[in-house]
Amino acid sequence: MCFFPLHLLFTVHEALFSLTVCLGWRCGGASHHVPTKVPSKNQTKLANGETEVHHRPKRGWIWNQFFVLEEHMGPDAQYVGKLHSNSDKGDGSVRYILSGEGAGTIFIIDEVTGDIHATKSLDRERKTHYVLHAQALDRNTEEALEPKSEFIIKVQDINDNAPKFPDGPFVAMVPEMSEVGTSVLQVTATDADDPTYGNSARIVYSILQGQPYFSVDPKTGIIRTALANMDREAREHYTVVIQAKDMAGQVGGLSGSTTINITLTDVNDNPPKFPQKNYQLYVPESAQVGKPVGKIKANDEDLGINADIRYSIINSEGANMFSISTDRDTREGIISLKKPLNFERKKTYTLNIEGVNTHVDPRFSYLGAFKDTATLKITVGDVDEAPVFSMDYYIMDVYENSPSGTEVGAVTARDPDSRNSHVR
Repeated sequence: MCFFPLHLLFTVHEALFSLTVCLGWRCGGASHHVPTKVPSKNQTKLANGETEVHHRPKRGWIWNQFFVLEEHMGPDAQYVGKLHSNSDKGDGSVRYILSGEGAGTIFIIDEVTGDIHATKSLDRERKTHYVLHAQALDRNTEEALEPKSEFIIKVQDINDNAPKFPDGPFVAMVPEMSEVGTSVLQVTATDADDPTYGNSARIVYSILQGQPYFSVDPKTGIIRTALANMDREAREHYTVVIQAKDMAGQVGGLSGSTTINITLTDVNDNPPKFPQKNYQLYVPESAQVGKPVGKIKANDEDLGINADIRYSIINSEGANMFSISTDRDTREGIISLKKPLNFERKKTYTLNIEGVNTHVDPRFSYLGAFKDTATLKITVGDVDEAPVFSMDYYIMDVYENSPSGTEVGAVTARDPDSRNSHVR
């Protein structure tokens, strides 16, 4: 008598593929005469001299996995596949059993036909696959026709998740005047769909807002500058909106977006400028040496150290009488007196003042010298000064017992002012 091999036949939903699991087969009861006297390993010498050939059971596997579509919303249970044994003659003598993950709740089997259905809508993002076991039993004896066979039902992905930017919105900075193509920031979107199946998780980036100043690489999500000579002093802040679309950007794909707030940082691309070329300053001749007598300031549109200025008096006439220093807080040039002034000797001074940036960026040397000059005319003011004696001290002799009214000597003083007023 020959026993046919037992096969578990699964027909995959949506005609993806068919899978046959060959559990093995046995044949016995057939007698064969072998001319050799010594029986082989698979032969038994019988009492009547005949030899019985034993066919060792063979087992082979053709293995794969089944797919069931996620998010199935139809009115009927979703068909998964079919379990079938070659021992099944169609008379109902074979009972099919399903066990394992979701058996009896998510997946049910028709014990007579072996048809497997999914009764619930499945979410691949929650569980990607289920491991089950199939078995065929003799309905009358409850004996297993073959051992249990294991198979996997994999939840097939559909595009039901839009790309997301988990870390947005973003803040980024890039130096002003950057070259076109300078990298600003890389944004990355995530998609919960299956990256190994179709294009459901294949993301393409595009820019919705921020052109023509910035661009984005469609594959990497790297944002770059797209316009030359962007000037912080003209515009400092930009809002860029990046979209991530799945299905490789095709029509029907899902999308998500994020915002990037980009600030242009300062570079030294502006020289100092005096608001005017000529200034005037009145300084009384009584001004104290070493004390400030006036201020002058050049403006710089840059920030921080890029706007630091060093002042100097570049002509000898001014440098001999005056000095200039920089106030760190206000960036003003503070003018101080080095020597006493005398209105009667010199009534005016001319100062040629230069303001120079202390931190020059060589990349912008083509813009010219990062300095400026201005002329300051100082007028010395006359002050009513006290009379000045001709000598600091006098020595006079007088005889003792001289009568009252005797002339002892004389002192002289003069008025240093230009009016030369009478001295009493």
